[in-house]
Amino acid sequence: MKISKIALAKEAFKHKGFISKIPVIYRMIKSITAKNGYKPEMMNVILPGLVFVYLISPIDIIPDFIPLIGVLDDLALLAFAIPMLIKEAEKFVAWEISSRPDYKIEEAEVIK
Repeated sequence: MKISKIALAKEAFKHKGFISKIPVIYRMIKSITAKNGYKPEMMNVILPGLVFVYLISPIDIIPDFIPLIGVLDDLALLAFAIPMLIKEAEKFVAWEISSRPDYKIEEAEVIK
């Protein structure tokens, strides 16, 4: 059974609504590059970036032509990187809301 990297990536990107977070991640990257923009936890941005570069590169630690194991290394890296990126995107959304000039908390309730 041969699985392409593209099919594998499509399956992994369905993880916890990753597709719906793509516009947020794009805004986050634009904000990071801006002068007074968002300051992320760098490990949550750099590691997923390196994983993305690894996935699109033709060089693999375990070649894809080895049945099942060759694809599992790519899947494991995606399973590691996507939650990190989603976590940072959620922090960015909170930062984005709190940095609005009209943002204020009128009433809050602590929920445990």
